[in-house]
Amino acid sequence: MKRFGFLSWALLFGYAFLYVPIALLIVYSFNESRLVTVWAGFSTKWYAELIHNDTLLDAALLSFQVAAVSATLAVLLGTCAGLALTRFGRFRGRTLFGGMITAPLVMPEVITGLSLLLLFVAMEQWVGWPDGRGVTTITIAHTTFTMSYVAVVIQSRLAGMDGSLEEAAMDLGARPAKVFFVITLPLIAPALVAGWLLAFTLSLDDVVVASFVSGPGSTTLPMVIFSSVKFGISPQINALATLMVLVVATGIFVASIVMARQERQRKRDEQMAIQNG
Repeated sequence: MKRFGFLSWALLFGYAFLYVPIALLIVYSFNESRLVTVWAGFSTKWYAELIHNDTLLDAALLSFQVAAVSATLAVLLGTCAGLALTRFGRFRGRTLFGGMITAPLVMPEVITGLSLLLLFVAMEQWVGWPDGRGVTTITIAHTTFTMSYVAVVIQSRLAGMDGSLEEAAMDLGARPAKVFFVITLPLIAPALVAGWLLAFTLSLDDVVVASFVSGPGSTTLPMVIFSSVKFGISPQINALATLMVLVVATGIFVASIVMARQERQRKRDEQMAIQNG
């Protein structure tokens, strides 16, 4: 009983440590005062002012666009990498390939951003592309390091998946491409969604790499927030952060519902297959 109480308090403390700051941010987004740490009454005026703040809105829209595109590209490339590491067996250069995939996970962001900046400058001098730093370079940079996280998620899911279904489908004459789209892809769909959400969050949160590879007119929201810290954080940022939390929470809720339905459908299909077999 005492052990259960200690674990309960530890769990409660952990959740509080994670979510109390977010709750305070949401509460202070309705603060009347301009000072973000002084409560002066309930008000929604910062949401009204946020609508007319083109700098914050443009930066937020750019961040969401870059995050969506880079997360999608990261899922495509990360899935290919995960398949190569789990389904192609031992091939020449596999160790090097696996090391290159996981290297961005432990590489300091400063080194990653600087190396990508040097790469883009060299490419511009040699082939004329990309023409300066902007949305394209930010998207490529975010895809580069988020792909590693997706590859790890997909590789773990494929390694723990029963390969008998794929083998049975190929024994019945299905081609590898059809096996992947009909059998493998539905089974790893939850991992794909999880990888996309992880890549989207990492891209939306990044400020170090984006600071190296961005240029005039391509300032992301984290860069705007960090630059405004020098002059004091505006309560409008709290309002915008609250809206972003709402959007992300809604996306996670919808994704969890979809994955739960797929899991229930998979269990029903397995029960029907057992009954018919």
